[in-house]
Amino acid sequence: MRIGELAELTGLSRDTVRFYERTGLLTARRLPNGYRDFPPEAVPWLRYVRTAQALGFSLAEIARTGAELDGAPDAAERLSALLREKIALIDARTAELAELRADLVERVGSGCPLAPAPRPRT
Repeated sequence: MRIGELAELTGLSRDTVRFYERTGLLTARRLPNGYRDFPPEAVPWLRYVRTAQALGFSLAEIARTGAELDGAPDAAERLSALLREKIALIDARTAELAELRADLVERVGSGCPLAPAPRPRT
């Protein structure tokens, strides 16, 4: 299928489809007239890419995990494992942000908010 049809079926712009092709997330063969010809499986793949992005996966992660899922005997279980890994990263980042917030709250109104924080006594 040509790029316009793929864009229409996925709700993406042609520029986005071209970007995904340039970054290696999508491949197309070139017709003799120079037009791109995308395979039918590009539609569900691009829907997967957009969903994964919405769930916080970077394009690099999507490219890496897409290859893992393609060869996995149980893709659903492998995808669940990837989601659990992302949840663990989010939990760790949430804890880091909570610590940062507490530090900022402590510094507000301290007279010198950028002074080094006192080290805890050991």
